[in-house]
Amino acid sequence: MNSLNIFNAPELKFKLNESVVQMTANNRQTTTVLILENGKLIQKHTGDDGDFIVEREISDGQLIVRSTLGNVVAVRTYEKEA
Repeated sequence: MNSLNIFNAPELKFKLNESVVQMTANNRQTTTVLILENGKLIQKHTGDDGDFIVEREISDGQLIVRSTLGNVVAVRTYEKEA
């Protein structure tokens, strides 16, 4: 999986249900595991700052990404270009 943004382009190589060590965009080391659950790709980061969860799902032709840290939730919606 590649994730591109204006700051960097991190790449994560993984197998479902297996933990991997990942460096975050701000240079923190986390343990990450990705699982497939109810049609969603769920990425769980465990690090010194607590657990960070990213859920990705396709709904009505859109990619919905829900990021959760503690009680803070951010939702991003992406649409495919025509």
